Amino acid sequence: MYAVFETGGKQFRAELGGTMRIPVLDVTEGDTVSFDRVLIGSDGDGISVGDPVVSGAVVTAEVLRHGKDDKIIVFKRKRRKGYRKKQGHRQKFTEIRISDIVGLE
Repeated sequence: MYAVFETGGKQFRAELGGTMRIPVLDVTEGDTVSFDRVLIGSDGDGISVGDPVVSGAVVTAEVLRHGKDDKIIVFKRKRRKGYRKKQGHRQKFTEIRISDIVGLE
């Protein structure tokens, strides 16, 4: 059983009991959160495809923790001009565990 849902402008494949990192959500650790923008899903027998979303399908998850990813370096340079710019970025995330997928036929 799996479902593809959308949050934070990105799409994620959720399997029952799996953990994943999604863009940061404004919820406290230990709370449950539900995602109703399910784009596609399967219950093991068939596949439900949304147009654009599967009606009645909901993915619920438990928030495990919040954190930051590893730092990436952004370096810009123009040749023969002396222009150099170095920036670092750490993307914030929310780690969740999928607890239930309902509404798929």
